[in-house]
Amino acid sequence: MLPEEEKLLTQGSIFLIEVEKIKPNSQQPRTEFDPEKLRDLSESIRQYGVLQPLVVTRRETESDKGITVEYELIAGERRLRASKLAGLSQVPVVIRKENDDRVKLELAIIENLQREDLNAIERAKAFKKLIENFKLKHHEVAARVGKSREYVTNSIRLLGLPEEVQNSLMRGEVSEGHCRVILSLDGKMEEMMTVYRDIVAKRMTVRQAERMSKNFINGRLMAQGVNIELKDMEKKLSDTLGTKVQIEMTGGRGTISIDFFSNEELNAFLGRMTTFNSEEGSVPALESQVKSIDGIIPNGALSLSEAVVAAPEKDPNGASDVDPVEELLKNFSV
Repeated sequence: MLPEEEKLLTQGSIFLIEVEKIKPNSQQPRTEFDPEKLRDLSESIRQYGVLQPLVVTRRETESDKGITVEYELIAGERRLRASKLAGLSQVPVVIRKENDDRVKLELAIIENLQREDLNAIERAKAFKKLIENFKLKHHEVAARVGKSREYVTNSIRLLGLPEEVQNSLMRGEVSEGHCRVILSLDGKMEEMMTVYRDIVAKRMTVRQAERMSKNFINGRLMAQGVNIELKDMEKKLSDTLGTKVQIEMTGGRGTISIDFFSNEELNAFLGRMTTFNSEEGSVPALESQVKSIDGIIPNGALSLSEAVVAAPEKDPNGASDVDPVEELLKNFSV
């Protein structure tokens, strides 16, 4: 139940409204309703009634015949559809004085996320709509729906998949993990579709799909003369910090560029890096740089210049004693 609903319910604002007067939410992010689950819910409603009220907003339309009152659904479309299937003429509702399209969309998204009713593509489209239509940033959407900024960003990235793969994800033939592997091929359509078709035909695990995509990427990088080990390190850093990281090197020295989207994220990155850095004097230097920009730039890229990348020492058996990501984070200067 949404916090807003709980507040209104405690105030006793529950009404019985004719189902025919309730119109669908124009901002409803959900487009797929499982017929079998809808029938199951209608049977439950037929026996026990609607246990949780729908949330609606009141709309009045003036005409020559007078004022017509209708209600627009904010949350509870699945319950409304099931109630109609069960033959109910009225349903319990909470009436909100809310006509803001953004809030309607937010509430619909929150309810569906809490019930896990949205598939991954519906969720991605809903987040994108909040960003494009209402000029919200990724971290602002995340705060409104109670998710992390990475969750919102990774969801929206799914819309970069070929349409066939998106449809397959909605049908449950591939997982979001599979799709992240496909997206790692950076829009190379032929490679993306090859990996996707093999995932489906061979029923690959995510780990197997990762190995296949890595073969494509490594072959491409070798053809371009790119340092594959450096790219692996870049990916590990991205996974460690939870954001995009780029490394540029020349002659054993170079620059690490870390994307961030708020001052809070910038300070969080600093906190993670200080746990790796044990050299006296290097942390205060970084902190002074962060303090000088804190509150001035809301998002951007943090550059750690002249990062020294030392080759990790190996034991006699050839195994590395030191994680190259830890070593990289230890040996940087700003």
